[in-house]
Amino acid sequence: MYTYHDDDKRLVRERAQQFREQLNRYLAGELSEEEFRPLRLQNGLYIQRHAPMLRIAVPYGLMNSVQLRKIAAITRRYDRSYAHVSTRQNLQINWPALEAIPDILDELADVDMHCIQTSGNCIRNTTTDHFAGIAPDETEDPRPYCELIRQWSTLHPEFAYLPRKFKIAVCGSLQDRAAIYAHDVGLALHRNDAGSLGYVSSSVAAWDARRSSVAYSKSGCPLNTC
Repeated sequence: MYTYHDDDKRLVRERAQQFREQLNRYLAGELSEEEFRPLRLQNGLYIQRHAPMLRIAVPYGLMNSVQLRKIAAITRRYDRSYAHVSTRQNLQINWPALEAIPDILDELADVDMHCIQTSGNCIRNTTTDHFAGIAPDETEDPRPYCELIRQWSTLHPEFAYLPRKFKIAVCGSLQDRAAIYAHDVGLALHRNDAGSLGYVSSSVAAWDARRSSVAYSKSGCPLNTC
């Protein structure tokens, strides 16, 4: 599991503080609903008919016990003592008070969690097999490749305002439990007859030697032809 360093922690803290200021301006009438919308979506906040919904990032579905206990505490303090698991392996709380969102973001930052890029037209959470790392039919653990894509795509200026949301999945097992063909870009880790590890893209039926999952995500075609 990726461990946050000081720069990561500072970024998450700064984003939480930035959104607190943006929300205060919105509640004070200084920002219109149209102006506030892209700001809240960049932080995983939806305004729905009955209550706000906050989507919490869980990169490739991986959390530690400290983070899970923090989620439980947040749901008890700010919601109805439960959360929903999304189809992209994130978590959602559906009944928080709008004014409490900055406090929730601060508490998430305490355990190296955030809501960045969990909504809006951007590259969403990269998903993988829920048995990744322990699956008996696994060719290679896909989580390091998901992490590379996460670091490359998070807050990337080219992908903050796409025409539509964009979804990527990586599978390292023989059985496609990551549903890569249901994604905009799906990568399957395979070994060829010589035993060399490479990728097969869901958009191109070709094998290529392992180089960069990021390059595949950029192009959607075999690396040796792009």
